Order: sequence, then C-alpha cells, then structure tokens
Amino acid sequence: MKNVFVDTNVIIDILGKRINFFEESQDFFTYAIDNKIQLIVSTLSFANTHYILSEQMKQNKVRNTLRKFKTLVSVANFDDKILELSLGDEFKDFEDGIQYFIALENSCQAIVTRNKKDFKKSQIPIFSPKEFLSFQEKR
Repeated sequence: MKNVFVDTNVIIDILGKRINFFEESQDFFTYAIDNKIQLIVSTLSFANTHYILSEQMKQNKVRNTLRKFKTLVSVANFDDKILELSLGDEFKDFEDGIQYFIALENSCQAIVTRNKKDFKKSQIPIFSPKEFLSFQEKR
C-alpha cells in the first residue's frame, strides 16, 4: 500500500494521547513512517483536530503539535467536488463522507479509522489501526 488515508479520530488519538487508543495509533504511525507509506489526511481533519485539542491544551501547544504532525503526512484539500459528492446520501455522517471522498480522490488504498461502521459503503478497504498492522504482517 502506498497511500493510506487517516481519519480524524486516529489523529486525535495520537496527538491527544487518548487513553485506550494512543498506543495502537502510535504503533500504526511508527509502522507507516518506517515503511515509507504515504499518510494522507484532509484539511478538514486539521481543523477538527485543532478544535478538539484546543479543549485540552493551550493554543500555542496545539499549533506547534499540528505543525510537527504536518511534516509526517500529506494534506489533501477539501474542494467543491468533494463537497458535492459528500452532499449525496451515500453516507449518514456528512464528515465521514467528506473523508471518504477525499481518500477516493487521492487514490488511497485504505482508510484507517476507529469508526468503521460509518464507512460501510466504502469501495476502499477500511481498517482500525490494529487491523491495518495485522494485515501488513500477513502480506
């Protein structure tokens, strides 16, 4: 796999050091970086992550954390085409639709999320961070 889309919840797990999820997300990011997998995140994820982390830490720390994180990933734009596709009725959750269509438009071979149930109609394989690592071990 070359391009792997990372959903917002996994980003928040690692950057916010969420209990019960941090270690799994950290293992995923370490694997991806070591194996030169291109991690794709959306501009929307940056905005949502900033908003959520701002409730936990000071503004300057959040921005510095996101600046460092940005060096590890490629950021995909959220444009009019993605908006139009997301406004369809394929996804119950509008934000998940945006994430999915960004992944599709950027030729991602997988989406890594903890919210697999909302991606039932995905044409792209969906993995939790732990499942992604298990899948890679079997290859």
